[in-house]
Amino acid sequence: MSSQPIEFWFDFASNYSYMSVMRIEQEAARWGVTMKWRPFLLGPIFKSFGWSNSPFVLQTWKTEYVWRDMERECRKYGLAWKRPSAFPRSSLLPARVALIGAEQPWMGEYCRRVMQLNFAADQDIDSVACMSEVLAELGLKAQEIIDQAQHETNKLRLRRQTELAGTKGVFGAPTFFVEGEMFWGNDRLDDALIYARASKPPVTRIS
Repeated sequence: MSSQPIEFWFDFASNYSYMSVMRIEQEAARWGVTMKWRPFLLGPIFKSFGWSNSPFVLQTWKTEYVWRDMERECRKYGLAWKRPSAFPRSSLLPARVALIGAEQPWMGEYCRRVMQLNFAADQDIDSVACMSEVLAELGLKAQEIIDQAQHETNKLRLRRQTELAGTKGVFGAPTFFVEGEMFWGNDRLDDALIYARASKPPVTRIS
């Protein structure tokens, strides 16, 4: 039984995207589903709704609940967690770099490292110094990749990708698409994978 690819739309500033980024590559492989990384920026999406910030900031009655929920969910998945001192944290350069790496074998590990810096180490991620260090640790040509990321052509690509997210109906992150079917939220990742695999059971590996 064949599977359909899953599109993974995420933002490095999104706390719930953190959990999906840390899980999706392994889970997609377990289900035999191919995935497509779709980095974008939530900020312009929120602005199109008339919001000046994340709803988790603007809707103060949600704020403390969200952070408590993150503690519980990260504990469930065995992920490190530290409430970021700046939220949502600027993530423009990481997103631009991710566009360069979206179809490269280092994409998954790059995304996981950036997310860990934001949500486990509480570090600024939107700097050339930070991105250079992450890329160098992956054994990549950091300056070359950053130069490509900062090129006007790539900046335009990110704007267009974000516009495409809005056109597709994305209103938050993470969001997953399988053949046009949309699944929103980290807690819908498994549902999206099941839909992509047409209910074929996951592969059980014996170690």
